[in-house]
Amino acid sequence: MTILEASERYQIPLEILREYERWGLCGAVKQVMGEWQYDDQDLERLSLILTLHDIGFTSEEVETYMRLLLEQRGTGKKRLRMLEQKRKAALDEIHFRERQVARMDGLRHRLLQEQQSTEEAER
Repeated sequence: MTILEASERYQIPLEILREYERWGLCGAVKQVMGEWQYDDQDLERLSLILTLHDIGFTSEEVETYMRLLLEQRGTGKKRLRMLEQKRKAALDEIHFRERQVARMDGLRHRLLQEQQSTEEAER
């Protein structure tokens, strides 16, 4: 499957596919008549790359994670540490947003009370 076919069929942005090729992480990908040909294993790796991007990994972090994955031996702890760091950052962001929403709700509540008092006074 060519880069365009993989992009269209699996909705993978071309820049992600080109990045993958640039990293040299293609296992069985072969160049045929100047075009990369992707196999099922490559598509599985690309799926993981998309997941890593979706959960907030930078391109550099994705490349590091994928290189560790391909090394396999003794890299599980490093990859787990990377995932745990992203998880902690995501939870910190969630908690920050929850505090923001609570403060907004407090302001909204006060404003609604003021409006209600004004309407009652006008009656």
